[in-house]
Amino acid sequence: MRRHPLHPALVHFPIACWTLAVVADFASLRWGEAAWHWSAGLLTVGCLMALVAVIAGMAEIPNVPEGRAQRTVNLHMGLMLVAFTLFATRLLLRIEHTQPLAPDATALVLDALGITTLVAGGWLGAQLVYRHGVGSDSPRP
Repeated sequence: MRRHPLHPALVHFPIACWTLAVVADFASLRWGEAAWHWSAGLLTVGCLMALVAVIAGMAEIPNVPEGRAQRTVNLHMGLMLVAFTLFATRLLLRIEHTQPLAPDATALVLDALGITTLVAGGWLGAQLVYRHGVGSDSPRP
């Protein structure tokens, strides 16, 4: 009997945190600090949980069949690494003396690139499960 993989359960945390951080940053264009002051905390939790999800994902790699599924895993990992880098950079650029700063144009560009990359990487993760059967009891050919 196979055990349930941990990675799919963990990825919801960085996805939710990073998405809400982007929403908060763009909402600040209308509502100011009331919106963006949540962003730094969400980005921090998202980055920390992403590291945990990466570790769990790396532990699952030996269970991925060779061929198309393995190529999809490599592309998924690459895109998610880019997303992590964009969100971590976004966080670090807008912190001064442990205090978050309002998002500027650079932060909003990093947000837009990060969420786009996150969606693409997440779509590939879904392909691994639903098309290739990775993590299920009946892997697909």
